[in-house]
Amino acid sequence: MSSNIELDEQKLYINGPTKFKGKTVVATDLRAGACMILAGLIADGETVIESVEHVLRGYENIIEKLSNVGAKITLEEI
Repeated sequence: MSSNIELDEQKLYINGPTKFKGKTVVATDLRAGACMILAGLIADGETVIESVEHVLRGYENIIEKLSNVGAKITLEEI
């Protein structure tokens, strides 16, 4: 998503501000999936999140709730 992140041993450095760009990403777990959704909402362009089942189980009606506050988000089954 074009972020500027560096890993040094056990420290993570996030350098910003950096504009995110929409990409296809994978939700590896509940929290990572929620972060991908938030990053996708502020990114330029379209973000596709694969393996989103964790998020749908962990956050009740997340798509509806985000849509109610203006997010342009849809769920597509493949």
